[in-house]
Amino acid sequence: MDAQLLLEEAKKNEADIVSIRRHLHENPETGFDLNCTLDYVKSELEKIGLKPEKCGKSGLIATVGKGGRVFMLRADMDALPIREESDVEFASSNGKMHACGHDMHTSMLLGAARLLKAHEDELCGTVKLDFQPAEEIFEGAHDMITSGLLDNPKVDAALMIHVSAAMPMPAGNVIVCSGGVSAPAADCFTIKVQGKGCHGSMPDKGIDPISIAAHIITALHEIHARELNLSDEAVLTIGSINGGIADNVIPDSVEMSGTIRTYNEDTRQFLKDRMTEISESIAKAFRGEAEVAFVRGCPTLVNDSELSECVTRYTTELLGAGKAFNAEQLLAMSGGKPSKAGGSEDFAYVSHEVPSIMLALAAGEPAKGYSYPQHHPKVKFDEGVLAAGSAVYAFNAIKWLEEHR
Repeated sequence: MDAQLLLEEAKKNEADIVSIRRHLHENPETGFDLNCTLDYVKSELEKIGLKPEKCGKSGLIATVGKGGRVFMLRADMDALPIREESDVEFASSNGKMHACGHDMHTSMLLGAARLLKAHEDELCGTVKLDFQPAEEIFEGAHDMITSGLLDNPKVDAALMIHVSAAMPMPAGNVIVCSGGVSAPAADCFTIKVQGKGCHGSMPDKGIDPISIAAHIITALHEIHARELNLSDEAVLTIGSINGGIADNVIPDSVEMSGTIRTYNEDTRQFLKDRMTEISESIAKAFRGEAEVAFVRGCPTLVNDSELSECVTRYTTELLGAGKAFNAEQLLAMSGGKPSKAGGSEDFAYVSHEVPSIMLALAAGEPAKGYSYPQHHPKVKFDEGVLAAGSAVYAFNAIKWLEEHR
């Protein structure tokens, strides 16, 4: 497969890919509730002659090829419960927003599907297309895996792309993760503090859960400061706290929620254990009770070293020198400043089952007006990367199958 011819072919499809992206952006849906999105993606796949099938609660899969080894390409489809404030003409108005770029991923994979279908007779194996729901709540990948995502046909390797907004490098550049962990494990938790409600003028008659919660928050932040080693990378965030409805009433209970992020499974478990011990002990010391629950999460994303080397080589062949880097090269370019991602990614579940790789696609320079980060209501993405992104998806699958037949 000639890399430049495929890239030129992808650019001819640019207008259609942009149109798809704008439709998805204007009509975002969240979690597993992707009925309109699923219908639209299914229709686009059928237009090019593919036969998509539902996988799990809200996922879609389709295959291109005629047997042999299987390379899987993944795109997530869900948006965030954020009211959009960007100034694009196709902004969402339904209180939800593709503020993480999943509409970019889905449109690029649909563009790649068109390229792959056009060259199906040349494929040295099979490409499985994975359109996944519920990435933002860390549940979509696991749901699809338990529903047979990696079977029938059995997947041999997998790749995902994630666009990055406000990147200090030219739009269209690709960073290929090096072997090892590139994204942390994530765990979402709730802490319910049970006290005893009473009149605000008589605190001695009750048990103040707000005071207990405040002591718990302070103590939890001490774990990182005094109980973790310098090399233990972890973040603990309390994202919400709710309790009380009146200024003269001590409430009966308070509920907090947040997340922890860790790059090491031992550190992950240590944090969970200490959070539970500290919360329960502090509540007891102040005559209350605390219940800690870890409600959902995902493991670390592990990149395969051999696949990283292959994909770096393929992507460089496609885009040219100076437009594709692996994480180690990027580290050298930054003067040794670490570049690990802080955000978690539920493609991690796939990476624990088959050799996998994550790519970051720069999709907006701050100097050119793309200054807001992912998950911000004003974030924008450079649509000029869509055609090349679709070619990156397709070419990596084509080349890997060619070399691993």
